[in-house]
Amino acid sequence: MLNISKLSSIVCFGMLSATIVTACSDNDDSLTELGQLVPDEQSFGKATGNFTAEEWYPGGQLGTTEKASYSAITPAAQAAGMEDDFNTGEGFFEKLYTFEQEPRKGLGPAWVRNSCIACHPSYGHGKRQTEYRANQIGNGYLLVIYHPDNNAYISEVTGMPQTQAMSPFKAPIDESQIKIEWKQVTAMESGLPMQFEDGEEYELIYPEVTIPQSAFNTNPKPENYEVRLESTIGIYGTGLLDALDDEDIEAQWAAEAAYVELNPAMWDKETGTFKPSAYYSAGYNDTGSHRDGHGPLKRFTYAMTRGTLQDGAGANAIWNITNVTRSDRHWLYTTPAWAKAQSQDADVIQYIKQHGASEWSILHPYYADGTDEGIAERVNEILGCSSIAKKDAFDKYLFSGAPYNGKEEMSDKQYYQFMVWHRGLAVPAARNLNDKQVQRGKELFSQMGCAQCHRPSWKTGEDDMWVDASTKAYARSIGKDAGKMLPKYPNQTIWPYTDMVQHRLMMKNDIRTGWCRTTPLWGRGLSRILTGADDRLHDCRARNVLEAIMWHGYSKESDGYQATERFYRLPKPDREAVVRFIEAI
Repeated sequence: MLNISKLSSIVCFGMLSATIVTACSDNDDSLTELGQLVPDEQSFGKATGNFTAEEWYPGGQLGTTEKASYSAITPAAQAAGMEDDFNTGEGFFEKLYTFEQEPRKGLGPAWVRNSCIACHPSYGHGKRQTEYRANQIGNGYLLVIYHPDNNAYISEVTGMPQTQAMSPFKAPIDESQIKIEWKQVTAMESGLPMQFEDGEEYELIYPEVTIPQSAFNTNPKPENYEVRLESTIGIYGTGLLDALDDEDIEAQWAAEAAYVELNPAMWDKETGTFKPSAYYSAGYNDTGSHRDGHGPLKRFTYAMTRGTLQDGAGANAIWNITNVTRSDRHWLYTTPAWAKAQSQDADVIQYIKQHGASEWSILHPYYADGTDEGIAERVNEILGCSSIAKKDAFDKYLFSGAPYNGKEEMSDKQYYQFMVWHRGLAVPAARNLNDKQVQRGKELFSQMGCAQCHRPSWKTGEDDMWVDASTKAYARSIGKDAGKMLPKYPNQTIWPYTDMVQHRLMMKNDIRTGWCRTTPLWGRGLSRILTGADDRLHDCRARNVLEAIMWHGYSKESDGYQATERFYRLPKPDREAVVRFIEAI
């Protein structure tokens, strides 16, 4: 078994390869269960130094695992007897989707990735890439293509742009033409030198991404656009964030509004309350008002576009990343501009004419009457069925053919199992809180002001969760209460180190809009050992903790500048203590 101090040494000083793990396991009985965080009976779970006993359990008693893992089930889900559904749901995340083979049927006609884990290596943060290749494991990048004058996404491709398509269709974007260049910062806009006062130097890099107009297989092609990258973050513990009360999050925003500007798209400065746009409304009316006439408060994604895990980033991605239909999303994730371009492509028409005549062909729904004109019209109709308003047309053509038979690609039960897994992912226990250097790092973290945005702890509410339509449909089919069918985390003190607020860091080639939710820090110290990389921030521009901190001080206008300046002035042992603390929590 692996004790806490040994694990921390691995995390802090380098990546442990599979070969080394095997060798250690063969020669040291203490490492035969490498994935287990074995409590040090002298300190684990007990108050030590400036840490309370409960800080060893960042996800609370119901949401923390003692395994060195991002994929473990929470004690709450296990105690509720959900382990079988959790394990089945895990398969929908980990394994490849195909065109026709059950139970992971989907992909066509265009997609972003053919598996979820491709974006979330070991369920963690995506890795920095030097080129955009959708099938590169660890490439957690999503392309953000938008108009710089108003920050709106371009309409010619989907919001999560697709670079893959089934034959004979051409992908909406030809990824071979996407160029990622990593640039080096030569001077901080804030004036902070690129070396610390004791002489130690640091480097900062950032990506420049370009996509030429020729890469777009759409009609029309987009104009006046810019491109940014956004990488996936770890998905463990998101069920616990889902369990926070809206009122507590609003109180945090209100407290911060007194000393920092908040996103005007979310926060009404005059009234001191959230704007209606800050609430998530999709589907909440079928169970009545969630809160004062609003749906759940938005809290997920960098841009805070999703208000509940049951229709959040993961629930959305299982549909639009792989283009897998389900009962509440019986339409394609495509665009009219792509549909039009494919219907006008002679190669596409001729391929369907040759291969789509058989009613058992996956292309048969596009075959129509077999004429060039008929095929072109049908291709445009089907690929253009990209919204709920066109669901009937989509069902008419695609769900009436022999390969489809009116059956959704992901059943309500399968989606429910996926959500049991998603909401049932535990947070790994903290490590080395009894270490004097880690304790010093915690003290400095607070003194510098880092904890103002990376708020250490929250307490969940009763976790009276909003439940999506698919889960409700499955619950009705088996005669159960949907509100009791997913893991719950009531009244838990958790330690995510986020204020659930959007801030601006004013970085070079910044995130779209400039506003970004404070990313939780819990468990990130295990990234190097679990994923092989420690890349941080929204586009993986920070290759380690120190670079992430210094990016907060790139501009004096950054919400994190003052804390970064204080970090810059610290002597090297104290800087190392802060890093050790962040890697321990």
